[in-house]
Amino acid sequence: METRKLGKTDIAVSVLGFGSAPIGFLKTDPAEATRLLNKLLDAGINVIDTAAMYHGAEEMIGQAIGHRRDDYVLVSKCGTKILESSASPFAPELIVTTVERALKRLRTDVLDIMLLHSCDLKTLEAGDALAALVKLRDAGKIKHVGYSGDNEAAAFAVALPEVAVLETSINIADQRNIDTVLPLAVKHNVGVIVKRPIANAAWKDIKSQQGMYQNYAKTYTDRLAKMELDPASLGFQGNASEAWPELALRFTLSQPGVHTAIVGSTNEANVLKNIEYTRHGALPDQVIQRIRDVFDRADRDRTWTGQQ
Repeated sequence: METRKLGKTDIAVSVLGFGSAPIGFLKTDPAEATRLLNKLLDAGINVIDTAAMYHGAEEMIGQAIGHRRDDYVLVSKCGTKILESSASPFAPELIVTTVERALKRLRTDVLDIMLLHSCDLKTLEAGDALAALVKLRDAGKIKHVGYSGDNEAAAFAVALPEVAVLETSINIADQRNIDTVLPLAVKHNVGVIVKRPIANAAWKDIKSQQGMYQNYAKTYTDRLAKMELDPASLGFQGNASEAWPELALRFTLSQPGVHTAIVGSTNEANVLKNIEYTRHGALPDQVIQRIRDVFDRADRDRTWTGQQ
């Protein structure tokens, strides 16, 4: 699989990564999670993304592939409340406790990347939360620190010298960060991990979406309907169930400054198909421009900002 250097870090990441929210929130059987995670590593995916709030995902990752620690880049997120701490969200005390817990759960001595999990701009500007991560980095618990979020907060974060990595939303139905955040990330050589790169499969019937995705999918489904985008008109013929995810994933990975896109799934076949789609490379420039134009026309009031 193609790899890209993750901004100013020394890390080479596969262009497709795995998001572990589903295996946590959907309470995946540990044996199934073990089989899936090992299969993905064998297939060339080397980015494993998780978070303190992904109910059990950290433990499953540690149990399933902790023994293969050299085979993957481990990304986690912190700042949300956890049972082990009475501290308020994004308080330095909470961040320290969360990182120590993550190291134990993930069965590792160091986290490759730890991100502040979608805190607001005011929290970023205060600086205490990021400073706590920097101290943990300097102590050898974390290799690189960064921010996960969107819009004004993301634009602010990538300009901070301590921030090496950004995780943000970019997809066919979520394009504002392409204009407002990506250029700044490129300017400051910040590594970019894209979340929701296939727009939570917004082309599907909303009733078929699993509970954890419905809020995001509803917004993206409404946007995509207004865009009236048709894969066939963009040269994607055949089965729509394959045309849509390929179009969506390749659009996201075609954006300058994007290094990897994490797709969350418990379906091995779908992930393996996504791997195949990445091998088809970037979309033609005219197709990318058509998708951008359709988005801009549908969002005339510029209210379609990045989803947190």
